[in-house]
Amino acid sequence: MTDTSAERYAQLYDALVPDWPGEMAFYRDLAAVAAPGGESILEVACGTGRVTLQLAREGLRLVGLDRSGPMLAVARQKSAGVPHLHWVEGDMRSFELNETFGLIIIPGHSFQYMLTPEDQIACLGCIRRHLVPGGRLVVHLDHQNISWLAELYTALPEIFTAEQEVTDTHTGHRICPMKSWSYAPSTQTASVVTEWFEFDAAGQVIDTWQTGPVRLHCVFRFEMAHLLARARFAHEAVYGDFFRGELQDNSPGMIGVARQALHNG
Repeated sequence: MTDTSAERYAQLYDALVPDWPGEMAFYRDLAAVAAPGGESILEVACGTGRVTLQLAREGLRLVGLDRSGPMLAVARQKSAGVPHLHWVEGDMRSFELNETFGLIIIPGHSFQYMLTPEDQIACLGCIRRHLVPGGRLVVHLDHQNISWLAELYTALPEIFTAEQEVTDTHTGHRICPMKSWSYAPSTQTASVVTEWFEFDAAGQVIDTWQTGPVRLHCVFRFEMAHLLARARFAHEAVYGDFFRGELQDNSPGMIGVARQALHNG
């Protein structure tokens, strides 16, 4: 992704990614349990601060970590004047913040950017080192739709389908993303290329650009359980939505809650 494309994506991100139903209440409730003494909360892969900023505005102490400078630039602009909030540019596999947290969250499927077991364990190990003893981790994942992945695997390449349009709040122009997905079963990797079309007030295309391929690892339930155990977490719960519904075949998401294991085995 070029610098210009990354900046444009960062500006559009909040319109492209709204809150999931029940999401913020879930994190607030967990923060009350996991950080009752006012311990700080860390959001890993915070992007433009969609979640971090909402929690910070309620008086919680937050740190947001992301590797994207353009994303963090938007986050800093949005959060001007909000106390107890700190933004850090860093890699989720190898950060060092010199503090520990009562709760660490990875919202919005961002853990799926970890494409290999080495990346996954590096990320979880880094998170574990940044938790207070017994601190909690929440990982929000996509719940894999086998039928959809099979369609991606057998689909012709470079078939783009239109996604929901959004409005660029800076220009008022309509932005239409069109995405082409593919899937590699051997590595459980889904890839997406996005073509962007910008329309003026008269409905004329005035700009186009392309981003990707963006690669996401398709994590399955028991794979995540094994990863957490390997990284010395105690897996507490797995939900199918943010209302703590049981994970079922048609659940829209997969939310795992784990606690830093207090033993060294």
